[in-house]
Formats: sequence, structure tokens, C-alpha cells
Amino acid sequence: MNAQLRRFFREEDGVTALEYGLLAAVVAGLIIFFARDGLRTVFQTVLDKLTELVGGGTGSTPA
Repeated sequence: MNAQLRRFFREEDGVTALEYGLLAAVVAGLIIFFARDGLRTVFQTVLDKLTELVGGGTGSTPA
């Protein structure tokens, strides 16, 4: 049992994947933080275009 515990704590196989995951989360958070105004504009434009397409671009509302 002791040997198994020591072997478990010595293994470093999953550590690299975890570090890359944390790094990706931090980078994504920084991008969102610093580019939030630009992202808001992009998403608002996309939503406006989709609303136009769904509504047929006529400005009519469904009955």
C-alpha cells in the first residue's frame, strides 16, 4: 500500500495537461478582459444580422 501511494505521488503524467489547461484558461480570460468592447460590438453585429435574416429584413413581427 505504501509503495502504491509513493508511486502515485511520483507520477507526473497528467500534470502537463492540467498546466496547459490552466494556461489556456488564463489566456482566454485576458483576451476577454482586454477585448470586451470589441467582442461586444462583434456579437451585437452578428445578432443584429441574424435578427434581420429571421425577420426577413422587413421589420414585420410574426402574427
